[in-house]
Amino acid sequence: MLDINELKRNVTTRLAFSSQDENTITTRKPAENTFVSKEKNSSQLAMIGPSIHFKGELTGEEGLIIDGSIEGTIDLKGNQLIVGENGNIKADVYAKTIKVNGILNGELHGVDKVHISQTGKVTGNIYSPKVVIEEGAKFKGSIDMTQKNNSSHHPENSSAENIKKQIHSK
Repeated sequence: MLDINELKRNVTTRLAFSSQDENTITTRKPAENTFVSKEKNSSQLAMIGPSIHFKGELTGEEGLIIDGSIEGTIDLKGNQLIVGENGNIKADVYAKTIKVNGILNGELHGVDKVHISQTGKVTGNIYSPKVVIEEGAKFKGSIDMTQKNNSSHHPENSSAENIKKQIHSK
């Protein structure tokens, strides 16, 4: 499982090779708030760049922009996910809002909304109360816009005890 905070620490510390001497390594510190805001509700999002390739479970408690390739599961605990135009995702995604500008293969579980832009290509089922598919977007799959199906497909909500809680709370 990948901790998004650990990823940010690794990404923000960069090594640069000097063009004058290949044996010299210099470390550059990023500017404050380059990738991540310190406030949870800020409009800035963490970012995974186009050269990053990741396999596994990606979790976090803040919004994320992905321009790299991810394979596995993405769970942003009710935050925003944006798949950039260079993004290539093969994962089931759980987020508050999901916007796809690149390629996503897998199930999309948007608590509030799923948006596929004109450059987006999605293959998989969508579970969200609101779905926007722009003209020119590519989509193959089914759409379920009922609230009860959206939450019951999440792995954390699949246990018998959680299903009983959902039934009794309605």
